[in-house]
Amino acid sequence: MQVVPLEEANLGAIGSAVTIGAYDGVHLGHRLLLRVLAERADALGVPAVVLTFDRHPATVTRPALAPALLTDPEQKYELLAACGADVTVVMHFDASRAAEEAEGFVDAVLVGALGARTVVVGEDFHFGRGRHGDVGVLQTLGAARGFDVVGVPLATPAAGHGGVVSSTRIRGLLAEGDVASAAALLARPHEVRGAVVHGDGRGGAELGVPTANVAVPDWLALPAVGIYAGRCRRADGSSYAAAISVGRRPTFYEPASGPGGTLPGSTVRPLLEAHLLDFSGDLYGERVAVSFLTRLREERRFERVEDLVVQMHDDLAQTRAIVCG
Repeated sequence: MQVVPLEEANLGAIGSAVTIGAYDGVHLGHRLLLRVLAERADALGVPAVVLTFDRHPATVTRPALAPALLTDPEQKYELLAACGADVTVVMHFDASRAAEEAEGFVDAVLVGALGARTVVVGEDFHFGRGRHGDVGVLQTLGAARGFDVVGVPLATPAAGHGGVVSSTRIRGLLAEGDVASAAALLARPHEVRGAVVHGDGRGGAELGVPTANVAVPDWLALPAVGIYAGRCRRADGSSYAAAISVGRRPTFYEPASGPGGTLPGSTVRPLLEAHLLDFSGDLYGERVAVSFLTRLREERRFERVEDLVVQMHDDLAQTRAIVCG
């Protein structure tokens, strides 16, 4: 799959089937849209194109409410390719773009740059200045410009996870620590990526359980503070079962403190640490991917380090049973 900036997307001559959106998470609802897109593209003999943004639009339109993301760009592009996209076109989103009228967007982007012959969007799609454009507006504009518009009903998940699938709902599940339900809506375990950095050196030397401290960008969504069973994938593709801590190390630090200094407890970014089962070696500086399968327990403060060590070994045993079977 190609990933190109909008300025380099010269598809007007060959035409395309286009879908538009942030596509954060590439969840079940997104996958339904992408299936319809691939079918339309095949029928027309044109590439399936995803038009997405270089940042979440909310960071421009309502920055105080901008959500943490479910995927970083690299992972999003990988998932889009796996779901059948031939080209991902990345559009710079800023105040000027947010103020663009719907008709101007259609003429400059969908027709001019992408040569859209069909556009596939969710039935709740909105675009243009003030989000005044909707599926009906897009259909009217498309009819006058030679492309049709498919408004796809919002996806609902399998039994046991009722309701409409959305990135917002998945973020809510992660905030509750319900990574299993989030995985059902994502069609995969939630995953975060980051470089392994030096921590306080306590895991291996003092506790006997060495951990990889993963520096996760602040704009990526972490699940709720707690202990999880999951996997850690290395840069070479090898994958290991992992017991994962998302927390603030309350046995060693005061609730309002963290290794980086003292801050109000609610503003201290939780730390992600992963112990890779059956692994020994040096991961420092390596970029890894950590995925969450299930929540084992809440994080808690232990009065004695020895009690923490006992609990950590129980966490490792549970992780092995869950992940390795």
